[in-house]
This record gives sequence, structure tokens and C-alpha cells, in this order.
Amino acid sequence: MKNVLVRLEEYLPRASEAERGAIKWLMQSPESAVDLSIQQLAGRTFTSASTIIRLCRKLGFDGYKEFHKALLYELAVRREASDEQTREIDRADTLEAIAQKVTYRNILSLENTNKLLNMEVLSTCLELIDAADNLIFFGMGASLLIARDACLKFVRVNKSCYFGDDWHMQLLHAKNSTERDVVIAISYSGVTMETIKCAEIAKKNGTPVIAITRFEPSKLVKLADYSLYVATIELFSRMGAMSSRIAQSNIIDILYSAYVNKNYDTCVPKIIRTHFSKKTDGAGDIEP
Repeated sequence: MKNVLVRLEEYLPRASEAERGAIKWLMQSPESAVDLSIQQLAGRTFTSASTIIRLCRKLGFDGYKEFHKALLYELAVRREASDEQTREIDRADTLEAIAQKVTYRNILSLENTNKLLNMEVLSTCLELIDAADNLIFFGMGASLLIARDACLKFVRVNKSCYFGDDWHMQLLHAKNSTERDVVIAISYSGVTMETIKCAEIAKKNGTPVIAITRFEPSKLVKLADYSLYVATIELFSRMGAMSSRIAQSNIIDILYSAYVNKNYDTCVPKIIRTHFSKKTDGAGDIEP
């Protein structure tokens, strides 16, 4: 991951007059910068959008969007580190403190994930999903639960989906995939061997691959055609995927809701038809 603030500090001595003013403002007010568009940032730093773009590229970023995402991620990591003692579960915590810490972590994860969403990429993913003959979901561990839930959602509106509860079944779906299908590979770490293997096989078949993973370089990100990023900070030694699971589920909910919205007239009747009503007397259909 590219360290934005360190790069700004290192480049400052070589910066032009206009760039120097922008760099100093960014280093003093990074939290404010993440809420600004490129035009707004240019106004705050008394420069121009072209100056900001040139600065981003000199720092090693493709443009302002990549710079903005990297800065957002870095600030999230720093907040996590500085506030870790107040949010990590401690054996002396009360039940109320545990509830507050877990809730805060989940809220922060959702807020940061929303800031990382690239609407152009999201729109392209939606178009691929809409046009696909079949959706194929890959995921292991906690991500498997997200994949199963995603499949259930899309099946409800009669979108053809494939999902396997074990790796061998997922491998079979990968081997049978075609260029007319779409793979959605879910892995917070981006290095889950089983998920990557399935995605590689599907990729060789010409199947488009959408990754739902954390905002950090990984084998899955490199392999995927499009990546939807999860901005959560969890250690590999975590006691269980929590905020990452919430954030991944939120991205699935966004994709599903957008698909229903795009196909509103056909999807809504299917949602109504597939609703299971619960009878008060215990007879009839049962709510799932």
C-alpha cells in the first residue's frame, strides 16, 4: 500500500511553488482532504485541478482517485492504531463496553467502505451481472457465508446462480464457467488460496471476475477484472471475521438492490411471489 503522507513529506523539497502549497495543506489537514473533490481541493490549496493531478502522478498514483483512496485507507489505519486500546476487546471490559466497541468498529467499517466505492466500477459490475447467464460465487470461511447469502438473494429474483458449500463444488463451477457468466470472488484478505484457484480457472475460461476484498494489493486484486473494496481493518489473528463480514455483506446488498432497481418491473413481482408468509396458527407456509 502506498503511504501517502510519507510520500508527500519526501517529495516536498523537490516540489514546485504551487505543489508545495498543496502538499503543506494536505499534510496539515489530511482528514479534511478525504471529503473534497479535486476541484474543491484545488480551491482550498489555491492551485488548479491540473496541478493536483500532476502532483498525484509524481507521487506514484495514476490520478486523484487512486490518491484519494490511498489517503482514505491510510487515515483509517492510523485511526485504528491510535484508538486501538479503546476499541479492542479486553478481558476487563463490561458487557456494555463490548457492545459499544463492536458496534463502533462495524459502523466505521461501513462508512469507510462507502467512501471507497467507485461508482464507475460499481456500474460496470452491475451491467455485467445483469447481462450474465449465470452468477458464480466463490468464498471460504466467513466469506463463504457471504457467498451463500448472495446466491440466496439473487435466486429469489430468479437470477441463475451457482454456489458450493465446499471447495470441490466451487472448483467444478469454476471449470464449467464460460465467458457468458460472471464470477464474484469474496475474500477479505485477497490471498485465500482456494478462492484464488477457483478465480484463476474461471479467468482462463474467459469468465469476468469481480472481487470483493480489502483495499490493498493482493493476488486476487491483480487477478480480478474489477474490484469492490472493503475498508475494514482486521488483524489476521482476529478472533473472528466481524467488521469485514459486515462490509462484504453490505457490498452484496448494494449489488442486489441495484440489480432489483435496474429490473424493477420484473424483479418486484418475483420478490412478492417468493415471499413466504408465516401463519399464526402454525399451518401453511413458513417464513424462512
